[in-house]
Amino acid sequence: METDKVKGGNIMETTQKDEVFTIRKDTLWKYSTFVLLGIVILGVVFFVLPGKSPTGNVIQQPGAQLPSEPTAKITVETDGDPVKGSADAEVTLVEFTDYECPFCQRAAQQSIPILDKYINDGSLKIITKDYPLPFHAEAQKAAESAHCARDQGGDAKYYEMHDLLFSDGVVGGVETFKGYAQQLGLDSAKFSSCLSSNKFADDVKADLAYGSQIGVKGTPAFFINGRLISGACPAQTFDSAVSAELDGDDWAVTNCQFVKL
Repeated sequence: METDKVKGGNIMETTQKDEVFTIRKDTLWKYSTFVLLGIVILGVVFFVLPGKSPTGNVIQQPGAQLPSEPTAKITVETDGDPVKGSADAEVTLVEFTDYECPFCQRAAQQSIPILDKYINDGSLKIITKDYPLPFHAEAQKAAESAHCARDQGGDAKYYEMHDLLFSDGVVGGVETFKGYAQQLGLDSAKFSSCLSSNKFADDVKADLAYGSQIGVKGTPAFFINGRLISGACPAQTFDSAVSAELDGDDWAVTNCQFVKL
């Protein structure tokens, strides 16, 4: 049995061999109790405790103290990364994502689209970096697939593959990604060669290492002009943050709660 444990953003995997047990009827209720307790604990760890899960971190804490100071800005290095929008845009959103992460999918499909209006008017650009979590078996190759698409068709094809990976999923792994390449009109032989040769494997791994260095602890994570937003926050959180940047206002987000300061 393989179990992924999360503590402080570090992933620890433990493995133990399957064993067969004979359970007496009069003790069955004890095992049922332990199972139920385990489910409750896992729910708390992965969906309630902020900052403990490597994915999501979207739970808003009732009564939590709102931030009183602006989120600190950091410089995020993005040279050579795929870009959606005008290179001269006033606001830059850098996303760290994992194509097998359900919270990343939620953000990509339900939250980030509200920002299209800023991309269309030239005031916002989105830059994507990879953060494939080690317990997501298909995440690494999915990320490489997007780069292999870009290798043939530039940033436009990158984001077509990016969107397709989130909309149609990663089940089936490499064979599925090859099918997506055909849908996008890419050269199948070149795409297959790109994946099998691990052409962009090191680039993806470098993004993961870099994200950890600058404070990314899970997925999805976003930096808007250098200010961090963690988790698949509601669309309005992102809209408010971009609007504040355009207006020159200071702001902060804690547990997806936006505050203009």
